[in-house]
Amino acid sequence: MPTEHLFATGAEAAADIAARIATILSDAMAERGVASIAVSGGRSPRPVLEALSKAPLDWTKLVVTLVDERWVEPVSADSNERLVRETLLQGPAAAARFVPMKNDAVNAYAGQPAVEAAFADLPWPLDIILLGMGDDGHTASLFPEGRELADGLSSTALTIAATPPVAPHQRISLTAHAILQSRHVFLQIGGAGKKAVYHRALAGGAVEELPIRLALLQDAVPVKVWISEA
Repeated sequence: MPTEHLFATGAEAAADIAARIATILSDAMAERGVASIAVSGGRSPRPVLEALSKAPLDWTKLVVTLVDERWVEPVSADSNERLVRETLLQGPAAAARFVPMKNDAVNAYAGQPAVEAAFADLPWPLDIILLGMGDDGHTASLFPEGRELADGLSSTALTIAATPPVAPHQRISLTAHAILQSRHVFLQIGGAGKKAVYHRALAGGAVEELPIRLALLQDAVPVKVWISEA
């Protein structure tokens, strides 16, 4: 079962997440000379990444990448790469090495082999994977009823190309295998709607119904969850 941290507001949760991430990354740099993190897009990670960018780390020793990405140009408002560059990779933190998921291929399926090769060169196991969760229980770009969901849950590859059932844009996503090839999994949950989905997921059931269960209902990797009322 995950370890839960409860906060009144998302801002308080974000500050605590950032502080804990910084400690883990600093320890990894001291122990192994390199640290690594994969982060999610969306609204919730933004304050976490902004706070983390101000941490006193040796940023030259950090590798940053993404949990998933829409197949859009990095200048697009929908790009997770853009979010990371605008929030985390600012000031001294810009010295970190960023490994993107989007390349020049015509679509995500054509681009996935090059992404897979780039991800194979990352310093596995990653120190931290910062997951998000949608109202439908999806995590990364592993969506309920997604046509690539079965592959995303069973493949031994690190990445997969996917087309969401409803959401726009083709995606590149970490697989369940990759997510669980990490030292720590962090998840932030805010608001009544997502809390209800989270508790449904914890109650048990098929991972295909609520893919966030791939992280919550396992004990190979420690999972920490930050829950806020708003």
